[in-house]
Amino acid sequence: MNIKSVLFGSAAALIAVSSAHAADAVVVAEPEPAEYVKICDVYGAGYFYIPGTETCLRVGGYVRYDIGVGDREGVQNVTDVRSGGLNDTYWKQGRFALMTWTGSETELGTLKTYTETRFNFGNTPGDYDPAVVDPADADNWQARNSEWSLNFAWIQLGGLRIGKDESAFDTFVGYAGGVIDDTLVPYGDFDTNLISYYFDGGNGFTGVVSLEEGSGDESIDSYVPHVVLGAKYEQGWGAVSAVGAYNSNWEEWAGKVRLDVNAGDSLTLFIMGGYGTDDNTAVNFYKAWDGNWAVWGGGTYTVNDKTTLNAQLSYDEGETFGLAANVAYEVVSGLTVTAEVDYYNKSTTDVRPVSEDGIGGILRFERAF
Repeated sequence: MNIKSVLFGSAAALIAVSSAHAADAVVVAEPEPAEYVKICDVYGAGYFYIPGTETCLRVGGYVRYDIGVGDREGVQNVTDVRSGGLNDTYWKQGRFALMTWTGSETELGTLKTYTETRFNFGNTPGDYDPAVVDPADADNWQARNSEWSLNFAWIQLGGLRIGKDESAFDTFVGYAGGVIDDTLVPYGDFDTNLISYYFDGGNGFTGVVSLEEGSGDESIDSYVPHVVLGAKYEQGWGAVSAVGAYNSNWEEWAGKVRLDVNAGDSLTLFIMGGYGTDDNTAVNFYKAWDGNWAVWGGGTYTVNDKTTLNAQLSYDEGETFGLAANVAYEVVSGLTVTAEVDYYNKSTTDVRPVSEDGIGGILRFERAF
């Protein structure tokens, strides 16, 4: 075999190998079109479809900064770190709240969820003289991270709701006005696990039945739940509502009735009365006011697209009196500044650790998204 034959043979072999590799070359697939998020307008603004599902999701929340001063909203009887004397100081709190909503349509009705989780940094308002409260709690004026709180986490299918919510004793008839400090005279406790059923009777009639666990020392201690019943009639002029609650631990009951009136395009008014048994006031999850009865009233006046005025008066049989009024101004879309003034005069039997009477104020900055 001569050199020429070897060269020709090698070249033929290389061509054959190259042709085989060319036949096995990797073909890169064309990229699939991206599935962009689709807007879901079935449940309101801000929802979008979770890719690959028929479930609509909305993510939102708010960032809030509160500054409190005075006898009610500030912090009193604080030990001066340098002189050892007593001072007053601000109550301040920063909060981040994260909220989620979901919705989808099923053969059994609309399936919804709602969650809200809050994270706080700040101190605690009130009177923290060690002679008034446990000395171990007298440093609550110190700013610090608070434990996060799960305020809502419920599932609802049709009218059936289960999970962590606020008591239907409060949510069904509504909160006590548009002021920040709406519990100068408290109108019920809030946090609870529950199983509730909401029904719509048509023509403005709605109702609720709620089986609730309570919370803290007022949690149920047997298989018998606390029970809340409510009914409401709502029309263009306003609404009439009533709610009653039974505390299974202590066999105590409480009720509230409320009238809401739309007094024009710019003014809404409300009045609410409460009555309940008080043999075990300190552990009654529903009747949180002093004495058997209490009353709340107030309203909201819309000055213009950016400004609203809110006010509330409250009083109970134990002679606890509260007055709160504020101005809320939307600086730009999503950013609201609220300035509130409160007056509080507590009864002699009120055990809450706050000054007996005096004026305080809150300045709130809130960015909602």
